[in-house]
Amino acid sequence: SFCPSFPSPISGVDFKVKKMVVDGHAVQLAIWDTAGQERFRTLTPSYYRGAQGVVLVYDVTRKDTFAGLESWLNELEIYTTKTTTVKMLVGNKTDKPDREVERKEGLQFARKRSLLFIETSAKTQDGVQHAFEELVIKMLQTPGLWDKSKEKRGIRLMESSKQQDKSLCGAYCPLS
Repeated sequence: SFCPSFPSPISGVDFKVKKMVVDGHAVQLAIWDTAGQERFRTLTPSYYRGAQGVVLVYDVTRKDTFAGLESWLNELEIYTTKTTTVKMLVGNKTDKPDREVERKEGLQFARKRSLLFIETSAKTQDGVQHAFEELVIKMLQTPGLWDKSKEKRGIRLMESSKQQDKSLCGAYCPLS
């Protein structure tokens, strides 16, 4: 579940907190969304520092958003402070018929760069929950990525015995 938006100190940058249970672990994600807007390009390096997971999203109906992924990945390599940051590529708007980027292209791009990959539809919510679950699972499985003594940023483990339904989305391809 998403908590209500918190006011962002920067207009146009969205900040949300998402609480969920994954593999028996209650987690809380701090999510900064710049929506890939060029006007925030100079600010985004500060969001990369200390990031445990990064989601790069492109619009499957706009080839230009896919073409811009390489430069965003280059920035990640420069500004992330953790070498083990988990990265996921998401092709969004799969509900639309006018696709310009085929699933195969996204998958090849992700494989070449060792990224997790999934396609989603934010409009219908198809695959969205599963994308977050898989990102968190990979983050939890990555040694040294998070430290309970430094829970102020990113993923936060909380005590819980709750289990969450793990319905699978056929579009997900785990890449290790």
